[in-house]
Amino acid sequence: MKTNTVFYHAGCPVCVDAEQLVVDTIDRERFDVEVVHLGESKDRISEAEAAGVKSVPALVVGQNAYHINFGASIADLK
Repeated sequence: MKTNTVFYHAGCPVCVDAEQLVVDTIDRERFDVEVVHLGESKDRISEAEAAGVKSVPALVVGQNAYHINFGASIADLK
């Protein structure tokens, strides 16, 4: 069974670079990856917060949020 994985970002250069890295390297046989641009999908900000996302870019794997560098605070996206 694949692990649900969501990559949240806001479209900034740091986020786009991180997105490419994740998309190019993650094992799609093990992980079901969804990319969510929070600048375009503001209705999903509360979902990201509930998953533990404090800043973007961030990768949520199962129940764990991993913050990658620092592009923008989740509060700045609201």
